[in-house]
Amino acid sequence: MGCILKGGGGLYSRVTVGAVLLAAGSASRMGHRPKCLLELGGVPLIRRQLIALSGAGVDEVVVVLGHYAERIEEVVKEFPVTLVRNPDPDAGQISSLRLGLQSLSHKLDAVLVALADQPLINSQDINDLIGAYKKRPAGTQVVQPTVDGLPGNPVMFSTEVREQILAGDARIGCRQWQAANPEQVHPWSSTNSRYRTDVDTPEDIEALAARTGHQLKWPADFLTTV
Repeated sequence: MGCILKGGGGLYSRVTVGAVLLAAGSASRMGHRPKCLLELGGVPLIRRQLIALSGAGVDEVVVVLGHYAERIEEVVKEFPVTLVRNPDPDAGQISSLRLGLQSLSHKLDAVLVALADQPLINSQDINDLIGAYKKRPAGTQVVQPTVDGLPGNPVMFSTEVREQILAGDARIGCRQWQAANPEQVHPWSSTNSRYRTDVDTPEDIEALAARTGHQLKWPADFLTTV
């Protein structure tokens, strides 16, 4: 109620959010084709993610690229985001995460980490996650959406967690931090299966179409090798 009395405009004060969007992988299980360039309704998945983040009012976005960086940059170049390249993307997702966290500004209250291959995430899903973060139990610093008890994405955490991850060993990412600090993690239960939906293989594309009717397609000019 204090925010209302102070003219804050709501029950909870506004949270300044920075996002790290991970899109550096080799997509070996997808035949070495960048998953984030798959199109839904003619729109590449990475653009759909950026539109969702923008629509949810995320203040700053860092996109981490690696494999296929030139091709992906062409798709997102008009967005007001920071593009960074992981010089060694085969070192694993943790290396891309840490590079993204390092590249965010320090004028943030919280960080959201998103994957570029989640085809159905929309701005309302991001808003709901931010809302869950604002209402998280006292003493927790990470909000992990869970669906039927299984972890989903995106994940959101405080800038204190960001600083602790970056101050730690290079092998420490968000998942490792959570495992070491379970009492500070809020597993936010949701019935929204979009938090658990991503595509790693051609079979995942087929399963998504069978389950939801959403057809993912490669760009018309896409070659079998990139």
